[in-house]
Amino acid sequence: MSQRFIVTKEHRRFTEFADAVRRGQTIGLCFGPAGVGKTLSARRYAHYEKAHELLTYWGPRSDNDAKIYAALARSRTVFYTPSVLTTPRNLKDELNQAITRTNICIEQHLEPPGHDAHTRGWRHGKNYVELIIVDEAERLRPAALELLRDRYDRDDIALILIGMPGLEKQFSHYPQFYSRVGFAHQYRPLGQDELLFVLQRHWRSLGKSLDPEDFTDAQAIAAIARVTRGNFRLLERLFPQIQRVLRINELDTITNDVIEAAQSTLVIGVT
Repeated sequence: MSQRFIVTKEHRRFTEFADAVRRGQTIGLCFGPAGVGKTLSARRYAHYEKAHELLTYWGPRSDNDAKIYAALARSRTVFYTPSVLTTPRNLKDELNQAITRTNICIEQHLEPPGHDAHTRGWRHGKNYVELIIVDEAERLRPAALELLRDRYDRDDIALILIGMPGLEKQFSHYPQFYSRVGFAHQYRPLGQDELLFVLQRHWRSLGKSLDPEDFTDAQAIAAIARVTRGNFRLLERLFPQIQRVLRINELDTITNDVIEAAQSTLVIGVT
């Protein structure tokens, strides 16, 4: 993504949760409303933004890939999003491919210079992956859950499933799977202090300073809090519109009226 990642308290909590699941070799459930940052945190934890292109378009290596190998060696994590109509066979094949390619990259980092494991295949057949993160977990059918449970039992790879609120109740109907869940983590919207921190970053990106003690700025903060309710994704969608309103109307100050005009161009789906 083009925007710089903002490390929030919720992201740190997710990192602690993922570390605990990984160390404990257990299953974790992460749930929260759409747009609060669950996927962003998971992709960040797995270094997926760095590794996505390499792992997806598997081909000739470049000198720059060494940084990706090192990142994957640190995370030991595979990030996976099933398609809407994923079958158990597709799930198995796609996960096998992702794990194998990640293992090859990690081995490239661990091997001394001069080795070229990807051209010879995965030499040792050793598994370095310690955690699988599955996003959009509501898409998984019972047979797919059973496949993940079987892989967890056989390979001792920790597992995190990410989804909407109610995910933990949905999986409670599958006792063989649910009995193996060690942690459940609720990913919450931004609190007031964090919202202020994020807004200060956005104000600076527009070449402005935010002063909560200033009446106009305080009104703007309150309006954004009311519109977004701490939803990170909606906040990221709102600010390009704020910038657009400022530019079109040749304004210098972000006011309550500017925010209302920006809001009117968005489809607000936060509940």
